[in-house]
Amino acid sequence: MTSIPTVVEGIIKRKPFLESALIEGLVNLSALARKLKPEVEKQAGRAVNDGAIIMALNRLVPRLELLSNVKFRKVIENIGDIVVRSNLADLTYRNSKSLFRCQALLLDHVQKTKEAFCTFSQGVGETAMVMSSPLAPVAEEIFRNERQISKTASLSSITIKLPAENSIYPGVYYYIFKELAWDNINMVELISTTNEFTVVVHDDDIHRAFSILMDVKRGAAL
Repeated sequence: MTSIPTVVEGIIKRKPFLESALIEGLVNLSALARKLKPEVEKQAGRAVNDGAIIMALNRLVPRLELLSNVKFRKVIENIGDIVVRSNLADLTYRNSKSLFRCQALLLDHVQKTKEAFCTFSQGVGETAMVMSSPLAPVAEEIFRNERQISKTASLSSITIKLPAENSIYPGVYYYIFKELAWDNINMVELISTTNEFTVVVHDDDIHRAFSILMDVKRGAAL
């Protein structure tokens, strides 16, 4: 018969956001125990009182805190270069059959332009482009027959290179992005590849965002 602590631990470990909130003491354990009770009873195969779940949570939190610190510190302290870019613009267009030809024309122009920056992020129905501001008028001319959804100027970006093991730890992005959210920094765009991501923010937020991300990196190394 599965023990209550084992069942509770299994449930919590499948919910990284809840695990993080528990570690930081942001969750009322009594309320959480009542919410978890039906699932705990189902997995345990017997009736369980709230007190047993609360006790299991109390015993679990210190161990989660230790494991979390070890797990995330290993990733965060091995963060590579942090690259900041300024003077960016963000253009978003509705996807179409002709959009790819426009992208090819823009990339051809970018290749001929010294130190120009341009990246594409394609979704199901739309494509966003973050680029150096001087490229924006060129892009709008090339895409003049496409349906523009939005245009945002006065942007900056921060690119962070992550160690390869970031992909095997759930919640790594949450661990980083929550720091930005708690400081009321809005991410205009998020561009991600396997081992790096780029956060695009308004110019007014770039200094705070950079300081926060550097603090996250320095804090992991302490």
